[in-house]
Amino acid sequence: MTTDATTPPLFEPLRLRDLQLKNRVVVSPMCQYSAVNGVPNDWHLVHLGRFALGGAGLVFAEATGVEAEGRISYADTGLYTDEQEAAFARIVRFVKSQGAAVGIQLAHAGRKASTLPPWEGGGPAKPGGKDGAVWTPVAPSPLPFTEGYTVPAELTLADLARLKQSFVRATERALHADFDVVEVHAAHGYLLTEFLSPLSNQRTDQYGGSRENRMRFPLEVVEAVRAAWPAARPLFVRISAVDGSPGGWSLDDSVVLARELQARGVDVVDCSGGGVTPSIATLPNPREPGYQVPFAARIKREVGIPTMAIGRITEAEQANAIVQEGSADLVALARQMLDDPNWPLHARERLLPATVGDAAYPRQVGYAVKGLKAGAKPR
Repeated sequence: MTTDATTPPLFEPLRLRDLQLKNRVVVSPMCQYSAVNGVPNDWHLVHLGRFALGGAGLVFAEATGVEAEGRISYADTGLYTDEQEAAFARIVRFVKSQGAAVGIQLAHAGRKASTLPPWEGGGPAKPGGKDGAVWTPVAPSPLPFTEGYTVPAELTLADLARLKQSFVRATERALHADFDVVEVHAAHGYLLTEFLSPLSNQRTDQYGGSRENRMRFPLEVVEAVRAAWPAARPLFVRISAVDGSPGGWSLDDSVVLARELQARGVDVVDCSGGGVTPSIATLPNPREPGYQVPFAARIKREVGIPTMAIGRITEAEQANAIVQEGSADLVALARQMLDDPNWPLHARERLLPATVGDAAYPRQVGYAVKGLKAGAKPR
């Protein structure tokens, strides 16, 4: 797609290392709780492929466990077996064939692992249920997420070394599957967030105590992933810019972390929030449009690293303004994309209705949309 002075900033290309994104619209990772033994299937192909047809520049696969015990639930995807890798490769091929770049979010759920899918009630899985649904979660400290959750096993130094290698092996599999982007998940109260936050990390060794010590393990993981991921391909890190709970991780802390991430070769900081405790008392109102955009704006302004904004971004004009004003370089949508998988096509038409051309549309959807606009009857 070519651009000129009339191209809305949201639809300007963005180059990250050797990857050229056709626009700034990103489909955020969304857990589908539909995998079997960690293997993505036709559901995931249709779910992710539909967004590529709809014109998104970058489509992320869901939070994917780097080991079986790192999955949020038994129904989450993983990237630790050959079968999982092959299934993802099939999805990657289709998404790319429709003109979108594709990323995967590598994760470990920490003390929030071994839970049930939402339609099975959520919360911690209990013995006597589905086979393989229950295992002992792990965490920096033996502190449960909240009342009723399993007390996690405290990670030893040997465990930390093994987990780093799990992230590395998953990164290598992501390369074999030909993903364009890897994102390390250090948000939403999962394992790497648990190390960062003083609310969940009460260790007394080199991985606990001071902010520098609490950042140590997440940064070691990022370093290991960056070393395993080709220099030509971009690396994202999703963070919870604030815990949202009194006494927790703050935006000031995130500015410091972002500088360290930048120094380690991270290309984009994906700025979310909350999750380390059930409380979000000090998080901005999640019903407010763009409630987390100020996190991305401050980190971009003070650190100079590209950022991605998420959180209640629904309208084309709103998303375009975020990029135009320099608050973030990328805009990620989730629920809005589920509601309208063609959101990028509709947004571009809304922002620039007189100059939407063939290059703006994936072939199949584009012909249908343009044909109907021209008065053609569906066949």
